[in-house]
Amino acid sequence: MSPVADKPVDRKTFPFILSWMGLAWFGALLALCYWPVIVSLVSQWNTDEDMGHGFFVPVLAAYIAWQSREDFLATPAKQNWWGFALVIYAGIQLLIATMGAELFLARTAIVFSLIGSIWFINGTARLRVLAFPLFLLFFMVPIPAIVYNRITFPLQLVASRAAEWGLMAIGIPVLREGNVLELAGQKLSVVEACSGIRSLLTLSFFSLVYGYFFEKRIWMKVLLFFATVPIAILANAARVTLTGILSEYKPELAHGFFHSASGWVIFMVALVILVVFHQIANRASRMLHAG
Repeated sequence: MSPVADKPVDRKTFPFILSWMGLAWFGALLALCYWPVIVSLVSQWNTDEDMGHGFFVPVLAAYIAWQSREDFLATPAKQNWWGFALVIYAGIQLLIATMGAELFLARTAIVFSLIGSIWFINGTARLRVLAFPLFLLFFMVPIPAIVYNRITFPLQLVASRAAEWGLMAIGIPVLREGNVLELAGQKLSVVEACSGIRSLLTLSFFSLVYGYFFEKRIWMKVLLFFATVPIAILANAARVTLTGILSEYKPELAHGFFHSASGWVIFMVALVILVVFHQIANRASRMLHAG
């Protein structure tokens, strides 16, 4: 038998690992190794509005994992050395990332270490039970700057173009130059924070969680996930249009608290649109099957 294949864990050989205290110590040592990275990550959640959902990710992932505890415990534990190899790889990735000041690699190493630990101690079958909550943990890591910049600028152009059409449709004259909207009273710039990436990242995460709790069909979950792209773009375009309308009557409403509050309102509207889309898709599916 291959040394890396799943094999039943011998309680005489691994009594410490199999005890709850052993698991707690293993988790504590893992947290200690990654403590500076964890502190930096939480700090960014607190200061970066694009990553405000980061606080919810580990909580919801832990809750989903807890809900799967019966299936997890009912599955036999089988030690797998591929998991140990993944932990070693994650440690090397952390070392390289620290030397190169690469935050994305350092932070994803945390998730890889956790996956590897569970895989090593419990085996492939138990890891499969927790695959979804472990996958969700990647949403707590900000995307690399090079990817972020490639995504945000096209979204800025889409939002500004849609806002231009919306404002012109209701009779407000506007001249667009790239991502800048020239209104009669002032100039509005659709910056990165208004690109819609914030709504897209957060809405994508919540669409996966929503699909987990309220949908059983895999194809529908995939559809809901991909539906977040047009919904987020539409919602953000509506926000920019609303900002343009308000700024015509009271320019200070385009900045500060009201601007931030409008972002949260529009995001909640986007969530409602996602739920409504789910209901419409369900009805369409039933009609197709009935026909």
